[in-house]
Amino acid sequence: MDFWKRAQELNQDTVDNRRYFHAHAEVGLNLPKALQYIDEKLRQYGITPRRCGHGITATIGSGGRVLLLRADMDALPMAEQSGLPFACPTGTEAHTCGHDFHAAMLLTAARMLKEQEQELKGTVKLMFQPAEETFEGGKDMIAAGILENPRVDAALSFHVGPGGTPGGYFYNDRGTMMNSCDGFRITVEGKGAHGAYPHMSVDPINIAVHIHTALQELIAGESDPADRATLTVGRFAAGTAFNIIPDTAVLEGSIRTNSKKGRTLLTSRMKEIAQQTAQTFRGQARVEMLSQVPPLICDPVFIREILGYMEQIPAPNRMALPGIESSGSDDFAEVTDRVPGAYLFLAAGFPDRAPGQSHSPTVVFNEEVLPFGAAAFAHCASRWLSDHPLQET
Repeated sequence: MDFWKRAQELNQDTVDNRRYFHAHAEVGLNLPKALQYIDEKLRQYGITPRRCGHGITATIGSGGRVLLLRADMDALPMAEQSGLPFACPTGTEAHTCGHDFHAAMLLTAARMLKEQEQELKGTVKLMFQPAEETFEGGKDMIAAGILENPRVDAALSFHVGPGGTPGGYFYNDRGTMMNSCDGFRITVEGKGAHGAYPHMSVDPINIAVHIHTALQELIAGESDPADRATLTVGRFAAGTAFNIIPDTAVLEGSIRTNSKKGRTLLTSRMKEIAQQTAQTFRGQARVEMLSQVPPLICDPVFIREILGYMEQIPAPNRMALPGIESSGSDDFAEVTDRVPGAYLFLAAGFPDRAPGQSHSPTVVFNEEVLPFGAAAFAHCASRWLSDHPLQET
């Protein structure tokens, strides 16, 4: 099948699917509208879906090697200000990261692969994943067995970006593509008192300030300069009034790095600094991990095969852009940490306007990327299975 030609023929359906997800944005693990919609669409295409954790999976083809195609489908907890006629009306959810595109592209790819199922030289497994934004969905579906029965041999995922002309794609075949993300919450426990009598307190705000200052030294003084690493505190909460020293203070932040060794060092030292600094000032610190996602590193052999297949798609403006290194994170890393994987950014910007910013309330992605993404999913899957027949024993 000419997947590029067929994706163009099905483009209105892909656009309609994308706009449904966009207008009915949902966040987190529980996405009932998206799950029902995907279930109904897959059944219309002759594909039998099943629940896998809080997501949906299905297989196309049978036997042979198994290639996983993954699309996340959750939105962000924010208001939308895009001005689109199909903008999410709730004011509390918005697809400002492009996951609506991913789900729509994978639906169309699934339909095309089902149409030529008899020609597949193996099995395609679909992974419609919730909760990427909270880094819960990948682990949830892995725990529910997405990589087993049948066992996955390799995995592919795309992510749209609001910059660059559709047809462009960004990759890294030599190192870390996206950083790890270890979110943390430090709860400092002290002893409250009247603001006039600080000597009778164990001031958790003072402790938290010292912890914050000490954490900033980790990157400068202990992180390998050859690594990319950030430590950011994004929330500091304490107190209820100017004249009351509270009992507790809370810091929340994240550590991100491209190095597995650096990740181990920084997360360990963050905990030590928090706890020992608190003890120095007669308090205590409790550290909770809010997320634990490894760096996303593509398998060099597998991604170069995928790049070769991408070159065969006759889309206009097709251009490969190597060496992308993002300080952001994606929990597809939970998959690539376990099986060979490839992850590419697909350009979804507009030639006549400045690039938008993902997670911005005003961001708009270009729907012209949809047939390219759908064709890429299907073409890469079909070709890889053909090139990797399972040897008879």
